[in-house]
Amino acid sequence: MQIGSRRCILNPQSGDGDHASYLPRLMRARGFEVYETEYAEHAVELARAVGEAGASEVAVCGGDGTVNEVIRGLHDADHLDSVTLSVVPVGTANLLARMIGVGSVEDGVEIADTGTTRTVDVGFADGEPFLVSCIAGLPADASVATSSELKARFGTLAFLVTGTQEALEFDGLEIEIEATNAEGSVEWHGEALCLLVGNARRFVGKGGQADMEDGLLDVAIVEQMPPGNLVAEAVTHRILGDDSDRVTHLRASDLTVHSQNGAITFSRDGELASHDELTLSVERQLLDLRVGDEYVPDPV
Repeated sequence: MQIGSRRCILNPQSGDGDHASYLPRLMRARGFEVYETEYAEHAVELARAVGEAGASEVAVCGGDGTVNEVIRGLHDADHLDSVTLSVVPVGTANLLARMIGVGSVEDGVEIADTGTTRTVDVGFADGEPFLVSCIAGLPADASVATSSELKARFGTLAFLVTGTQEALEFDGLEIEIEATNAEGSVEWHGEALCLLVGNARRFVGKGGQADMEDGLLDVAIVEQMPPGNLVAEAVTHRILGDDSDRVTHLRASDLTVHSQNGAITFSRDGELASHDELTLSVERQLLDLRVGDEYVPDPV
């Protein structure tokens, strides 16, 4: 492989920034040209440029936000289906890396070089791509302030541990949802605490990795509930349990969300945007992605 066909986009500000002093050298030793981001959204521009240049492999050294910027740039260049993507996790949460079995910086560098490749689904929210999830409601508003330590301990609903006051004041979402699944069309309407849509990530039960190769999104609609019950159940992990009667869970190829009470804030892999209506879909097995040994092609 020619060196010029391997490109690395590195965010020196991700995480604690310590990687900026040594990662470029490690990636260059494996034949990657390294481009460092210099400002917000720069990774989008860099990815668009390397996509237009026809790069066969792109490694992302950063967190989930940087990965999202890179896939947006590759999508802009119409290059998502023509590249092999890899992730070196140096961000705060590194959700995608965890879902695909990349546990450390060292793992990421090795996997970027010689790791197994799987062809995975890509989610889209009004045409914008995402790999991990798109969420709306309380988690989209409150999760920004949640520490990585608490996320590791409490998972999806860790935001409630640090966002109790926001939970008490949150009015809920008045929404209508139209979705398509294996049985046909599904409709839901009412007041929701949050809407969780996962591509790499599932939310119900024990959570963890979703099936990234089945052409379906993992959807959980959590109903609004009294604040006291909300906080108590979140801390004891009951809200998204398998036997919860407050959650509607489905797997859908597409869904449209209509707000009945003003614009809703959605977090698409950490990228915040507000919509009165949002259409989500998935394109099956669109992207070649290097994965670690712990990645499961068809998780139960």
